[in-house]
Amino acid sequence: MMIFPENAIYVVGNAKTQQSNPITHHFGQFFIGFVVEKDSGKILTCGVSATISVTNDFVCSLFTGRTLREDPEIVRQLLESRYFGSSQKAILIAYKDAQKKYTRILNGQPVDLTE
Repeated sequence: MMIFPENAIYVVGNAKTQQSNPITHHFGQFFIGFVVEKDSGKILTCGVSATISVTNDFVCSLFTGRTLREDPEIVRQLLESRYFGSSQKAILIAYKDAQKKYTRILNGQPVDLTE
């Protein structure tokens, strides 16, 4: 079990995947849960709604050490050069959704947890 620092928060980004994607059949949608340092946005770890454990490990390795403040264009380029699974677009959308929620948290705004 991992112990996270007091300044860590958990933010989930959601995305839809293709109907033919096994993730859609299993989970209904794609999501990434990020554990981040609240002030810096540094990603400590993450978890992905994947049907294969190595997918979770690989996607998490792409994000760990980065921040939720990172330009989505950099993340898009990273995914296009390293991740060749059918959820490539969904990963980027889930990242952007998590960024939006993180920004709302920092600004003291409510976060819609049903999104």
